[in-house]
Amino acid sequence: MPVIESEEHKALRAAVSVLGHKYGRAYFTRTVEEGRPATELWAEAAKLGYLGVNLPEEHGGGGGGISELSIVLEELGAAGCPLLLMVVSPAICGTVIARFGTEEQKRDWLPALADGTRTMAFGITEPDAGSNSHRITTTARRDTATGDWVLTGRKVFVSGVDIADATLIVSRTEDARTGRLKPCLFIVPRDTPGFQRHKIDMELSAAEKQFELVLDDVRLPADALVGGGEGEDAGLLQLFAGLNPERIMTAAFAIGMGRFALARAVEYARDRTVWKAPIGSHQAIAHPLAQAHIDLELARLMMQKAAHLYDAGDDIGAGEAANMAKYAAAEACVKAVDQAVHTLGGNGLTREFGIASLITAARVSRIAPVSREMILNYVSHQTLGLPKSY
Repeated sequence: MPVIESEEHKALRAAVSVLGHKYGRAYFTRTVEEGRPATELWAEAAKLGYLGVNLPEEHGGGGGGISELSIVLEELGAAGCPLLLMVVSPAICGTVIARFGTEEQKRDWLPALADGTRTMAFGITEPDAGSNSHRITTTARRDTATGDWVLTGRKVFVSGVDIADATLIVSRTEDARTGRLKPCLFIVPRDTPGFQRHKIDMELSAAEKQFELVLDDVRLPADALVGGGEGEDAGLLQLFAGLNPERIMTAAFAIGMGRFALARAVEYARDRTVWKAPIGSHQAIAHPLAQAHIDLELARLMMQKAAHLYDAGDDIGAGEAANMAKYAAAEACVKAVDQAVHTLGGNGLTREFGIASLITAARVSRIAPVSREMILNYVSHQTLGLPKSY
């Protein structure tokens, strides 16, 4: 993989940066306070082709990959206005449908996901099945009389269900040969009867709200199963095809956030003068900021490696790198935000500088979509060959 970005990627990064700074942190904060998504930014990003940059050209996308989409999210984050739904709608759902959907599903969803006119949420986490996806209890059974699927179960911490046109639900169905439950993915339209949502009261300030979902005998047509009949046996492949981009995009989200906080701190340290010298001239201020910059750059390299492997079709290699990238980016982001706030002192907690709200947001990057401890578990037994502790 190239260590230095191509001219095309540099140009994409520069163009998205211009868009991000056109809106900026003030716009993003205002949408959060108004309790609404960043629809204007979403629409303009879509019009410029950024939202669908990873989707196939024949279905209205840009023909790129997660490498390009992660650049878009990182640069919007660095401008202070990240679009969290990008992690879900084009990256997870768009990728899964592009790789495994039926031709009808591709025609129905991909052009709309690419131009931003439709969005899709993703439901996997359950109250009793967080990191352990093998404990998912949402089940799908086939109505032999009609051919419909009937889904029953619960999901939690699902982002943006209220504004998404549909949710990609991870369910399990019985394998006729073994009797064991196997994963399957279903497209559930927002207003489907029996598909209930309840907003979770979060202290985290974000444009996208979090929801608990209840699926009470939700009846879906046969073509709601991703991949059609073949989807019954490809659910596990579909799931991991979506989870690797999720980790890569979460890394992009965290790196962008860290860069935004660091830029604010550097600007302040350069201008703030105490005892006749800018505070940035003191190593106690300068060195931690330099460390934060180094950590963010290292995390980006691993993110780029993960994206390159994924786009090249190396799912196994991408899985390892995506986990490492997400871990590195989350740690770098938390440290960058903390140091930025500390550099500004009391000003770091004011609304004027716009970084205090990142304290909680940065902490989320350590938790979601998979905790750092589970990533360390993955690396210890998958990469290092150590025995499992669970």
